[in-house]
Amino acid sequence: MILVIDDDAAVRMSLKLLLGRHGHEVTVAASPDEAMEVIHATRPDLVILDLNFSRATTGDEGLALMRRIRVFHPGLPVILITAWGSIPLAVEGIRSGAFDFITKPWDNATLLARVDSALSLSATPASPDVIADFDRSMIIGSDPALLNVLDTVRRIAPTDAPVLITGENGTGKELIAEALHRNSRRRSGPFVKVNLGGIASSLFESEMFGHRKGAFTGAVADRKGRFEMADGGTIFLDEIGDLDLNCQVKLLRVLQEHTFEPLGDSNTRRADFRLVCATNADLHSMVADRSFREDLFYRINLISLHLPALRERQGDIPLLVSHIIRSYAASAGIPAPTVHPDALALLSSLPWPGNVRQLKNVVERAILTSGASLLTPDHFIALDLGRPVETASRLEAGERDAVLRAMAESGGNLSRAAAILGITRQSLYRRLDKYGIR
Repeated sequence: MILVIDDDAAVRMSLKLLLGRHGHEVTVAASPDEAMEVIHATRPDLVILDLNFSRATTGDEGLALMRRIRVFHPGLPVILITAWGSIPLAVEGIRSGAFDFITKPWDNATLLARVDSALSLSATPASPDVIADFDRSMIIGSDPALLNVLDTVRRIAPTDAPVLITGENGTGKELIAEALHRNSRRRSGPFVKVNLGGIASSLFESEMFGHRKGAFTGAVADRKGRFEMADGGTIFLDEIGDLDLNCQVKLLRVLQEHTFEPLGDSNTRRADFRLVCATNADLHSMVADRSFREDLFYRINLISLHLPALRERQGDIPLLVSHIIRSYAASAGIPAPTVHPDALALLSSLPWPGNVRQLKNVVERAILTSGASLLTPDHFIALDLGRPVETASRLEAGERDAVLRAMAESGGNLSRAAAILGITRQSLYRRLDKYGIR
């Protein structure tokens, strides 16, 4: 059952009719006291709460009611309704434990999708043993920290709830995003990957929203944007922490309304997509220093998944090594070598700052350079595992060289170096810090 709380009779009736037509049992309340009586008596599965009561616009009464609900019924999901100009109120509500918020005037399809997501997540979770029944291909490991993440993936995959995946580089954030898609109702739709760190701010709208022929110099044909490509499927926004503030504003509206206008086209288009984001940045700190919008953070962070670093699940290293060897041998058409137990002990003792990506690179290099049928500790020690650049993936080593060349070519001017690389200044800052370049 869904409880709608609003002091406006027209809103209560409208939501009751809309939700009722889609098979939901609905009850209503017009005041906080009436709402608490209904909640205590009927134990609804979901609450839809308008923040403003009695013509007030501060939202204090609505927030206070939501906090009361969280105290007495902490597991009860609450969706807030607020005006577009009152989004800061909704952000405060999310901080206090609300499941999601919707702005007035609402879009019926969006509201129904959020309701379905909230109801799915409020359902009783299945036994962790069921995790073996879902598609986790390419995600190797049995460590409890990883299995907890996969259990959450299993439970939230059927919903349309936005997901933020955090973790260090090389921990497998893209694999988790793909697992969310493969196990969702959208599995037959597209899975569109976007590396936001590699898109210059000047190209953001064209890349994400598309453009019409002649919209700007060089636009020789119509082009679909990434959101339109993701219609009916999932869009994965990687490195969202690299997005500058101007682009964050443009992104926020399309995530809220699921509508956009291609460059050079005045017609509004709608896209039906599930949002999954990933970052290795500390978005909480970025929100605090105002380099990342707070309202965008709470929009993408409805469900948060944090991937453990490889050093936090070292018991999985033998499984990963075995998988890497089999995969490499199959692709190279060679017999798969075995690994001496002492070599596995060595690999399991290392900190792996580059995580699974670094481990994969090291194992493949050992196979390639040794040609041995039995990999011993000497084969790995010969790779000089202590040097950070040498043990980084080939991709990261190449990226570091590119940053150094751009800095040299620009004479140390950060704006020019970012332009040479085709990335934002913020993205350049992160790479300078990542590779220890001063």
